[in-house]
Amino acid sequence: MRIRRILSAVIATAALAGLGLTGAATATAQGAPSVVSPSQCREGGGEPRIDLPGNPCMGGTYDGQAVD
Repeated sequence: MRIRRILSAVIATAALAGLGLTGAATATAQGAPSVVSPSQCREGGGEPRIDLPGNPCMGGTYDGQAVD
């Protein structure tokens, strides 16, 4: 009985850890800000707005990402 309880706890911990790693990878892939060049911003259909705080690319593929 004790072994079954320990085994269930180990399996539950492993499952939650797997979900946490998957969520972290997804957050990094989608939410990680990257820096693009002004030409990359324009090629992606956006407009580099270096006059705004954070120098964002507005619109297009790189919308919201910093322009360097």
